[in-house]
Amino acid sequence: MVKIYSKALDQSIDIERLIGYHKGNQPGPTLIFFGGIHGNEPAGVFALKKVFENLEVLKIPMSGNMYGISGNLWALKNGVRYKKEDLNRLWTNDNIKDLYTNKPHPDNEDSIQQLDIYNTLKNILDVEKGPFYFFDLHTTSSQTIPFLTVNDSMLNRRFTMQYPIRMILGIEEYLDGPLLSYINEHGYVSFGFEAGQHDDPNSVKNHISFTYLSMVFAGCIHKNDVDFDKHYEFLNSTLKKSHKTYEIFYLHKIRKGERFSMKTGFINFQKINKGQSLAISDGKSVIAKSKGRVFMPLYQDKGDDGFFIIKKTPYFFMYLSTILRKIRFDHILPTLPGIHWISDKKDSLIVNLKVARFFTKQFFHLLGYRSKEIDKTHLIIKNRETASRKEDYKNAFWNKRYYSLSKTTSFKKED
Repeated sequence: MVKIYSKALDQSIDIERLIGYHKGNQPGPTLIFFGGIHGNEPAGVFALKKVFENLEVLKIPMSGNMYGISGNLWALKNGVRYKKEDLNRLWTNDNIKDLYTNKPHPDNEDSIQQLDIYNTLKNILDVEKGPFYFFDLHTTSSQTIPFLTVNDSMLNRRFTMQYPIRMILGIEEYLDGPLLSYINEHGYVSFGFEAGQHDDPNSVKNHISFTYLSMVFAGCIHKNDVDFDKHYEFLNSTLKKSHKTYEIFYLHKIRKGERFSMKTGFINFQKINKGQSLAISDGKSVIAKSKGRVFMPLYQDKGDDGFFIIKKTPYFFMYLSTILRKIRFDHILPTLPGIHWISDKKDSLIVNLKVARFFTKQFFHLLGYRSKEIDKTHLIIKNRETASRKEDYKNAFWNKRYYSLSKTTSFKKED
């Protein structure tokens, strides 16, 4: 058990790996929430602690089960992002295999935390039946309105469309080893929620509202048993306009030894122009190569993601990608010269760059592919849809409702 402190609330609490566990009186889904994967982001842990306390005190009827898992306990205790390695960049198949083959060194605190989280997850998956939903609660170093980070599978899209929150697609293409990307590769509904700035008291409130909405949307609790409208409107008020979807198209990755400093004053989703100076790198100005919106500018000591740039994804392209994936249009691609399946799983393609240049990156995104590896001559792209556990969620209300709404939804141009 460790004691962690929230600057936002000026409070301390004692926590273990399991922040809380609540078993419903009826069968249903299993919800797994993570808080504090980064030790300087305790808001999610405090929010989950509060929700579990409320579930016990108010005796809210629940179907299924809910778990709250704390992340980097060592980092949470010390109030830092991590010790030596970012715990949210270690979740690759090779790293997981190495954890079991070669146990972490006693000084490798971040990997020790990872192994314990992995074993905790494995135990839950072995005991519970599912369907499983995974949520990773985060905050940011810069001021921001709440948003979702979503690996672009159709199951994730359908579930997350229920929230009155901005959605960011494509982050898995730019980051190696996020926890939820690893879970998503196993086909589960899994995504991240960024509630606000690290030390903003509203970040804790946003996490609480998000957690209750998630429980309602997954079918664990009934909206009448919690103040659903209050929580929905609390998050909806941060959006101000209609639901918007954005896609990442650029990341300034900080090189080892690079002296990087973000210019002051940037906030999430702030519009930027081509040629605008965004940061200083090794004494030189970092200039935006195109217009868009700055996303997650780095205003903390640790981390190697300087900033992202995002652009809106029109509703029409979301609709078109749904159709193309439904008819499995990607299966036509290997009939073209220079494009081949990597294995019989048909979840990854290797593309000759001489051919790939005729296709835009956005085209592959429409089909659900994200590029993950590039060498001098070829591009490897991977599809999330193949692994999706569609059968697990086929009877979920939100999944059925998506198909019903898709027949009547009108697609309009965003502001």
